[in-house]
Amino acid sequence: MTENFSYTACRQLSQMFLAILFFHSSEYVIAATIHGRSNVTRKSILISKVYLLEMVCSLLEYFVEIVLFPGLKEIWWISNSGLAMVVIGEIIRKTAILTAGRAFTLVIRVHYEEDHKLVTHGIYGYMRHPGYSGFLIWYVGTQIMLCNPICTIAFAIIESFLRQFFGSEYEEYAQLVPSGLPFVK
Repeated sequence: MTENFSYTACRQLSQMFLAILFFHSSEYVIAATIHGRSNVTRKSILISKVYLLEMVCSLLEYFVEIVLFPGLKEIWWISNSGLAMVVIGEIIRKTAILTAGRAFTLVIRVHYEEDHKLVTHGIYGYMRHPGYSGFLIWYVGTQIMLCNPICTIAFAIIESFLRQFFGSEYEEYAQLVPSGLPFVK
């Protein structure tokens, strides 16, 4: 088994754990700065049971494939493409959070409230939901970085939720600004 843990495998796992650590710690620092430390919870930094299950499945896939198909994990250009996606996703998401400021809550709201404002300036003028797009690019990038084909395909997109949440205001916005996500108009 130890012969399966090549330099590439160690690098991939190290990058994955560093990506997770940086993503969540920077989310916490930004959220605490914008909303106050007392308003930041585990849920507000995207650590949920579903997320933890996804990460466990990701690592399970990685370890099973490294034993059964070790050559799959050695495709360096795929792994490096995933690393680039992780960095790009981080930049997009953090830019979205900083642009939206207090309007970016980190907790998905399912009911419209009077104080909700649709942010359409800055990065939101170029892509409709850069916070989600950045997270999606980051998440998929982590799986590509690990050369995990199953977990790469398994991630879902939430465009329909935003259409429901903001209604006609979002529809008008969607007509003017691309989503930033592949295959989503």
